[in-house]
Amino acid sequence: MMMRFAAGGKSDPPEASVERRIRDGLGDRSIVLVGMPGCGKSAIGRRLAPRLNLPFVDADDEIERAAGKTIREIFEDHGEPYFRAGEVRVIARLLNAGPQVVATGGGSFMSEDTRNNIRNSGISIWVNAELPVLVRRVSKRSTRPLFEGRDVTAVMKELMEIRYPVFATADIIVESRDVPHEVMVEEIIKVLSAYPFPAQPAV
Repeated sequence: MMMRFAAGGKSDPPEASVERRIRDGLGDRSIVLVGMPGCGKSAIGRRLAPRLNLPFVDADDEIERAAGKTIREIFEDHGEPYFRAGEVRVIARLLNAGPQVVATGGGSFMSEDTRNNIRNSGISIWVNAELPVLVRRVSKRSTRPLFEGRDVTAVMKELMEIRYPVFATADIIVESRDVPHEVMVEEIIKVLSAYPFPAQPAV
């Protein structure tokens, strides 16, 4: 096997080799982080992307930019179905611009269209988390429309019952917990380094 050398005749550090193999395995696919609100998708994604020398994008930010409104305003002005339809379109557009690391909204993976788009153009990673962790994190933010004015624990339990069976169909599952985000990034890198990436379609 040929070994690639960096400038000066020195071989790349082992971690650089691992990350390059992951990028090569991805090809044009994106890494798509899915999971409940509060599981840490965006925080992890912002740290994972530079490790892999990929752009990072938050789907919720892109939805707000496209609509010219906050997510709360979209819900208030148009309702959740309108928001979800726009979410499908935005995530499809982001996947067409891969490879990159994409953090998605908590309910986006519930769309069959979005799941199919991710299956075709990405590798999905479910950032799983226990109820107490999610409740504690979400309770710190009062701007999430689904939780506003409601009991966070009760709503979270309802959502978990509906969403977790669907999240479980993701390509990769990692367990979010109270550790530094860098620890989660290292765990994801380790899993991706052993992941059997499917062959890219012939051009």
